[in-house]
Amino acid sequence: MMGAEFVALSLPPLLIGVFAAVACALPGNFLLLRRQALIGDAISHVVLPGIVLAFLATGVVAAWPMMLGAGIAALAAVVLIEVIRRLGRIEPGAAMGVVFTSMFAGGVLLLEQSDTSSVHLDVQHALYGSLESLIWLDGFGWASLLDWEALQGLPPELTRMALTLAFVAVFTAVLWRPLKLSTFDEGFAQTLGLRTNLLGLALVVVAAIAAVAAFDAVGSIIVIAMFICPPAAARLMTNRLERQIGWSVLFATLSAVLGYVLAGYGPLWLGFENAVSAAGMIATVSGLILLVTALAGPCRTRAGAPTET
Repeated sequence: MMGAEFVALSLPPLLIGVFAAVACALPGNFLLLRRQALIGDAISHVVLPGIVLAFLATGVVAAWPMMLGAGIAALAAVVLIEVIRRLGRIEPGAAMGVVFTSMFAGGVLLLEQSDTSSVHLDVQHALYGSLESLIWLDGFGWASLLDWEALQGLPPELTRMALTLAFVAVFTAVLWRPLKLSTFDEGFAQTLGLRTNLLGLALVVVAAIAAVAAFDAVGSIIVIAMFICPPAAARLMTNRLERQIGWSVLFATLSAVLGYVLAGYGPLWLGFENAVSAAGMIATVSGLILLVTALAGPCRTRAGAPTET
């Protein structure tokens, strides 16, 4: 019975959490090494008005219109950041802060003023997601994983996150060498004829795709945490990019699994009656992992750019 309950109630949310965490952590590694980690935070905020506008235009919560709206919002944010930075001659971090807080505030206002009562789209949903509610009603045990009719009832967020993770992984693998060269030595990459500006834009777009795909299921809290915490913790474990990617995937997976379990059962173990937010606990666990690596990681005294030969 416990097996059947786990498959129906816990397996889909766990897999969605893991897929979302890893999909955000992969591009987060390159953003971190390029000293653009704040872009991951910015993306998770600026996609909100794009998602809301896509809903208002179509009237339904559908993956592709939302991803298109979020992608357009992310590109608009990149342009706005560059315009503000150049015209105002201010520091890039300040320009990003102005843009992503303004766009996120605009998205919140749109949500509050729009009629979203008939769908699961509101401010709390945008922040916390709905990971706990993504259950598999047709899952009656492990045998259901081999039942095609039962598989049709899987939460659509699971398929979406699996496809998104596959896309991000393929992007990273195909453009591994250009991304690596432009990250560690942009000038040398340019002498080889690489379009570093386009590579940077492509990286931001891929990060935006991962963010919006995860947005509906896990909310912006996990998206922000997964872009930064697993890559930063991995950076404190190694000076090699390949190993850093591996560590970040491990930390992202560990955060999702431990966070989900502790959110559901941790309060019960401590004598409380109600569970806590899975999104909040997953982000908390990722922060604790970063704290441990900051205190005991082998590379904690060498926080500069990784050495690659």
